[in-house]
Amino acid sequence: MENLERYLLFIREAERLKSVLRTAYTSTGRHESTAEHSWRLALTAAVLLTERPELDPLKVLLICLVHDLGEAYDGDIPAVEQSADGRKEESERNAVERMTALLPVQAGTRIRAVWEEYEAAETPEARWVKALDKAETLLQHNQGANPAGFDYAFNLTYGAQWFEDDPLLGELRRLLDRETRRHILKNDSSTR
Repeated sequence: MENLERYLLFIREAERLKSVLRTAYTSTGRHESTAEHSWRLALTAAVLLTERPELDPLKVLLICLVHDLGEAYDGDIPAVEQSADGRKEESERNAVERMTALLPVQAGTRIRAVWEEYEAAETPEARWVKALDKAETLLQHNQGANPAGFDYAFNLTYGAQWFEDDPLLGELRRLLDRETRRHILKNDSSTR
């Protein structure tokens, strides 16, 4: 029973991600949460997994679910505000350590290993999720009810390297970029 109590502690702590707001807007015009982003990333991966039968589906979905655990305490740092000083990485690593310490040792070690795998991006599953993570963000930017002056042009370069070596991901990126360009043209014509 002690293990169940520890699992519940972790799940309660992970609830924080429901309140961590991102800079992206939903289609109704409110900021999305990290939990919402992670859910849609996992759903995106799940529906696209039929296109990649060589990937381990459980590993892919676990990576999707834990990839942003590090935002639980210090929040999401938007890509445009991230610096190369390593503070974001240190903060997120500390958060993952803090959260997974709530779990029984074996479970905590497993979740940390999945998170580390995503961070290292050395496995096919981690690279796939990295690309889909960027794709979900771009999709949300294009689908969201964004405020006037929203910087859609940022989308055209954001995470582009993750789509380069895979034809399916490359096509996904082309579709999202085309959608982004329509938003840019629409915004340009509305400011004239």
